[in-house]
Amino acid sequence: MEEKINPAAASYHYEQLAKIIENKIRTGEFAAGSRLPGEMILSQEYGVGSNTVRRALDILRERGLLVTVRARGSFVVEQLPGIDNGQDEQ
Repeated sequence: MEEKINPAAASYHYEQLAKIIENKIRTGEFAAGSRLPGEMILSQEYGVGSNTVRRALDILRERGLLVTVRARGSFVVEQLPGIDNGQDEQ
């Protein structure tokens, strides 16, 4: 079942999109090291603007789930935080 943005929800669209993408990362649909679809594709797939996609990707970068390489795209990190050994190391 494809998750969708709920326009009636109390949370912002970018927060919803970040949660959807994070779930796909954590379940392995977006595998470690894999490149995410581009902003335009995500925008069309979820029916949101490119600014919404950018903000969602910013959230995921802040959480340590993505890295972005200029002119190449956004990639899932090899080692997901909070999953292996001792969780979030300080």
